[in-house]
Amino acid sequence: MNWSFRALRKLLNLSLAQQLVLLALLPACVATLGAIGVLTRQHLTSVTELMRANGQTVALQVANLAQTPMAHMDRRALARTAQSGSQQPHVQQVQIWSEDGEIVAHSEAAGRTGAPGLQAVAPIVNDDGSRLGKVMVEISLDAVQAARKSVGINVALVLAASLIGVSLAGWWAARRISAPIRALGEAVDRLGAGEDASVTVEGTKEVRRLQRGFNEAASALVQSQRLLQTRIGDATAELARKNEQLEIASQAKTRLLAAASHDLRQPLHALTLFSDGLANGETDPARLQRIGHIKECVDSLDRLFSELLNLSQLDAGVLQPQWLDFPLDRLFEEISRNFRAVAEQQNLRLVVRKTDVWVRCDYVMLSRILNNLVSNSLRHTTEGGILVGARRRGKGVRIDVWDTGIGIAPQHQERVFEEFYQVDPNGKSGPRGTRGMGLGLATVQRLAALLNTRVELSSRPRRGTNVRIVVRATLPVIGTATAAGSNLPGVVPENEADLQGVRVLVIDDERTILEGLQVVLSNWGAVVMAAQTRAEALALADAWDSPPDVVVSDLLLQGGDNGLDVIAALERHPRGIGAATARLLVTGETKPDRLREVASAGVAVLYKPVSPRTLRQAI
Repeated sequence: MNWSFRALRKLLNLSLAQQLVLLALLPACVATLGAIGVLTRQHLTSVTELMRANGQTVALQVANLAQTPMAHMDRRALARTAQSGSQQPHVQQVQIWSEDGEIVAHSEAAGRTGAPGLQAVAPIVNDDGSRLGKVMVEISLDAVQAARKSVGINVALVLAASLIGVSLAGWWAARRISAPIRALGEAVDRLGAGEDASVTVEGTKEVRRLQRGFNEAASALVQSQRLLQTRIGDATAELARKNEQLEIASQAKTRLLAAASHDLRQPLHALTLFSDGLANGETDPARLQRIGHIKECVDSLDRLFSELLNLSQLDAGVLQPQWLDFPLDRLFEEISRNFRAVAEQQNLRLVVRKTDVWVRCDYVMLSRILNNLVSNSLRHTTEGGILVGARRRGKGVRIDVWDTGIGIAPQHQERVFEEFYQVDPNGKSGPRGTRGMGLGLATVQRLAALLNTRVELSSRPRRGTNVRIVVRATLPVIGTATAAGSNLPGVVPENEADLQGVRVLVIDDERTILEGLQVVLSNWGAVVMAAQTRAEALALADAWDSPPDVVVSDLLLQGGDNGLDVIAALERHPRGIGAATARLLVTGETKPDRLREVASAGVAVLYKPVSPRTLRQAI
């Protein structure tokens, strides 16, 4: 059974031409063999009957000759008669029997074989009609065997000639039938490869119809492909054009934001410095209240510009994580200090759960993430409160910020991380001061990507929002919690450094900023030298007895100079600054390439507007 299946599979794997030849050959072979078999059988039957008739004739002749000797029982004459009969062609032996069953005469042909032959019997009849005996003649079958052998050879020759003829005819017919089909197959391959494909219409009526149908289908397919390629090309060109327009618009937006941000940061920075100096020496409660309102407005502007700056820094790629091991509770304490008063003013509860876990993360980036999340929750919560907590999750720590605010509808939850995207549940625009600029969550997501983690959000309208982030946990450093906390970026020591008598060189081309810095630094007891240009700074270097302790310079100055060039010129000056002089850049620049230049300079940098507290901490 398995053999038959294997043979069938082999037959099915033959080519079309081979199958057609086989299809023509097998019936022809069967028919030829059948016809030859029938004819051979008839021929052999005829030869056998002929030999039988020949034997009967010889037997009758011997019976006639043996009549008289048999009547006289002349055995010698009977022997001669039997011998004469055995000499006839194809006769093997002759026997003459008496009526009593006695063999009275017997003769065999010379060279007789032992193989039995055909027997013919004829009676010996007297003149009066009585039976005297009988004659038996045995005819040799050698002639029949010779005829059978001859027929076998002839059959083989005829069969071979027939098979050769049928094979050639079948192969020719198969090639004639399969050639157009093979051409169609090759055309299909070319068509599949994207080439133009057509076949010559020839062959039988059915094949010609198939070829015409293929040519029409191939032509329609090629035209469809060309039309599709044209449309794809047009769509690609349109997409490229729109991408180019979007890129141009994005660059224009970046330039606009950078220019507007820089131009607005300058007066805002001066306003920050002067507003801080207004309260010095003031005792009138009404005036102090107004000064407090002014500082609140300045702080609000500062937050908005800080959000723009954060995105500019992230776009520029100048921020890289500084991995530290620190207690997470230290950051939670900072969050509580920053927002508890704001929450109380809004009649909200701010709950920050204490935790003993340590994390390995960038302190500043994680602080900005949590500050943005808590600030966002306070902005969108009208009753209830905000909960900040942490719990271990495997090798990490999951930090959750929960609020009972207005919530976010499902269709907006993916888009709230886009820049400038804002959601108002009532479809109304709120005051910009309460709604922000829509940059907080965008900044959070980008900072999380830098920390190799992601932000997850779940929210239900009118029920609240949960935002969570997972950071890497680490083992606490026993006995060094205080030291670790005091060395963290952004942590302000309780006893700030005394600046009494510290010599500070201030360089800025904006006179209002220069005056504001002089007022603030002088109030702290510092000795201030001021310059607006490189030339003025170098002139001061020519005149001083010793270099300043600190150089605070703006980045962009008049005449194409920048603070880095001025600091480098002061370093090259014979009486210039050395390693003992601290260097600090203050800039309102937000262009990505400029931010990368500042980051690669290795000089400490503050971004305008800078609060006096931040400036003092940096110095």
